[in-house]
Amino acid sequence: MLTSLTIKNFALIEQLEMNFSDRLSIITGETGAGKSILLGALGLVLGKRADLTSLKDKEQKCVVEAHFQIDKYQLQDFFTANDLDYEDVTIIRREILPSGKSRAFINDSPVNLNELVELGDFLIDIHSQHQTRELTNKEYQTEILDAFAANQSLLTDYRQHLSKYKTLKSDLKKLISDKDALTKEYDYNSFLLNELLTANLKSGELEELESIQEKLSNVEFIGESIDKSLAILNEEQIGVIQNLKEVKIALQKISGLSPDYQTLHERIASILIETDDVASELVSESEKLVNDPEKLDLVNQKLQTLYALFKKHNVGTIEELLEIQNDLDGKVILADDLENTIVKLESEIAGQQKELDALAAEITKKRIASAPVLTDKIAEILSQLGMPNARFQFEISPSASCGHNGKDEIQLLFSANKGTDFGLLKKVASGGEMSRIMLAVKSIMANYTKLPTIIFDEIDTGVSGEIAHKMGDIMKAMSEELQVFAITHLPQIAAKGEQHYKVYKSVIGDTTVSELKLLTKEERITEIAEMLSGKEISDSALNHAKALLN
Repeated sequence: MLTSLTIKNFALIEQLEMNFSDRLSIITGETGAGKSILLGALGLVLGKRADLTSLKDKEQKCVVEAHFQIDKYQLQDFFTANDLDYEDVTIIRREILPSGKSRAFINDSPVNLNELVELGDFLIDIHSQHQTRELTNKEYQTEILDAFAANQSLLTDYRQHLSKYKTLKSDLKKLISDKDALTKEYDYNSFLLNELLTANLKSGELEELESIQEKLSNVEFIGESIDKSLAILNEEQIGVIQNLKEVKIALQKISGLSPDYQTLHERIASILIETDDVASELVSESEKLVNDPEKLDLVNQKLQTLYALFKKHNVGTIEELLEIQNDLDGKVILADDLENTIVKLESEIAGQQKELDALAAEITKKRIASAPVLTDKIAEILSQLGMPNARFQFEISPSASCGHNGKDEIQLLFSANKGTDFGLLKKVASGGEMSRIMLAVKSIMANYTKLPTIIFDEIDTGVSGEIAHKMGDIMKAMSEELQVFAITHLPQIAAKGEQHYKVYKSVIGDTTVSELKLLTKEERITEIAEMLSGKEISDSALNHAKALLN
């Protein structure tokens, strides 16, 4: 609820500070006295755009500050989501600087207008004759019916399933798109993969094949070189090994004479061992050396295959070809697996659709059961407000798709007179009728949902007498559940308030200012008497005013 309002340097208001009760507060005043200025100031703290025309003194800043008691509104999530400090008594302040720059604060934290608008929607509902169009909105009509039918829990569950359903549908769409793209490349990728698999690639194989190719291509030359080497090493009289043996024997004879000779002997012995080992290796290589044209042809074919693959894939190693092979294998497998994944996802979507249909059916069932009860209640209130023949009907028809509020198309139809057909509310209801219908709806909803502070701005235009009394009674009854403000010209309604404020103009020096005053009991009698008879207040008007207040 709005507990206090402070306005400085706004339009015709120099400075104003007011505290408000949690019940029905009345605001009256002559036309042009400044009632719309109050609404304009409240509009600023609710996030409406501002400009320099709002400043009374163009050299000073304008400040509008409102205090709200919000402990019953369950708004902690909003404050957490917007990184704001939560306070049971929350202060919203709006400043307009002489430069034209506007600033907004929630509990002294700077905020943007979007955050202000979002919070304002939870706090105040300003309703005038010109704002009854909300009632003609299909979504608002659906919200009214759902609040009366107590569908909130079902709708929360339904919307969670709907969110998951939409996510699954989005995933399916992407998978199908991926599958189409992969299908186009599938044959080519399969061909490339089979080509690489047929090559039977092995890491390090290139170097091995090239070595084998070198040996097989030069088998005669290699054989000749090995044979020549063996002959030099093993010649009986002049071979290297024989000569090394003789050197070893000669050095052995003198090795005991000096450590130097002993070292030379050991070195020759080592050389002899190594040379003898080389000779053995040469014999082994000679025995393995075979002239095999068929194997050479196979090796050449394999190398040509590898070189061709290198060129095709623009790489230079078998390791890189193996990476490409793994990538292609993944794409081919993915294309094969996508179909199975799509089938599973379609099955999951069908399950979600079944859940949604069941929840939507339950929501529809409660709507159908509640609709005639709600329309009867609205008609009953309107009968008290001078519309005895008003009839309503909720037209609930199934929708093929799942919407945010279920699978129903809902329209509120209206007939004002006996013998006339039902028609769309926005087409057949007059402005005055719409105001009374909205009052009836709001008064019912006050018992079924947590409405914010509501301000009725002269919705009683064109109403008088007993109807005005009934409207006042309805507003007063509403104030048992929520804070209500009524800006009115009717004394019957003004007399129903717990507090009564008067907006008036006064001239201070050369300046006209608007002021707001909380009336005393005696001042209320005078104000209501003036509303009844004009500036010339008669005794009968005073008595009538007292009677109204009592």
